[in-house]
Amino acid sequence: MCRRYVSPDGATIEREFKLPPFERRSANFNTLPSHSVAAVRAVDGASQGVLLRWGFGKSSTYNARIETLATGVSFRAPWKQGRRCIIPALGFYEWHVDPGGIKRPFFVHVDDQDVFGFAGLWQRPSAGANAVTEEWCTIITMAANPLMSEIDNTRARMPAILRREQRDLWLFGTAETAGTALAAYANERMIAYEVSSRVDSPRNNDEALLEPLQTDVD
Repeated sequence: MCRRYVSPDGATIEREFKLPPFERRSANFNTLPSHSVAAVRAVDGASQGVLLRWGFGKSSTYNARIETLATGVSFRAPWKQGRRCIIPALGFYEWHVDPGGIKRPFFVHVDDQDVFGFAGLWQRPSAGANAVTEEWCTIITMAANPLMSEIDNTRARMPAILRREQRDLWLFGTAETAGTALAAYANERMIAYEVSSRVDSPRNNDEALLEPLQTDVD
C-alpha cells in the first residue's frame, strides 16, 4: 500500500531522469491522493515529464494491485495500452499498528537511489470535445517484503519500486517484458524509521516530517 509519499522538486526530477524541462513544482513532503504529482512517461520513444492527478476516477483509486493489472476494471485498459509511468519519490510513509491499536507512522526509503521511482499507470479520461481533461496516475502495489510486512502489519503490501536499471524497461518494454521489472525491492536495500504523527495531518508539509522520532530515554 502507498497513500503518502515525498515528491522531489522539479529540477531534481529533471536531472535524475534526464528529462527536458517541464512544469516544475517544489518538493512535497506530504503528497496525498488527489494531489497533482510529477510523473515520467514515454512519448514517441523518449521520456517526458508531466503532471498528473494521483488517483484514477472520482473515487481517486491511488493504488493498483499487481495481481489485477490485466483484469481490474480501472486498470486493464491502461495496462493493455502500455500507459505505464514512473512516479519519482524520495521516500514514502507507512503506518504500523501496535498491539494497542495505535497507528505509528514510519518513513521508508532506499539506500541505493537518492531519488527512486514507483512503477505506475496513467490514464486519460474520456471527455467531451470542449472539456478540460485531467490525466490521472496510480501507484502499483505488491505483496510486501519482510521489512514492509513488519511495518504494514495489517495489509502486508508495499509499492512497486523500480531499480534504476529497470526504468527504461518499464517505460519502453512490451507488457510482457515490462512486467519483469515488477519485483519486491530487496529487503536489505530499504531503510525505515518512525517519524512524528505530524504527518497524519495533510496540513503539515515540511522537511521536518522526515526527521526520526525523538523518544525520551531514562
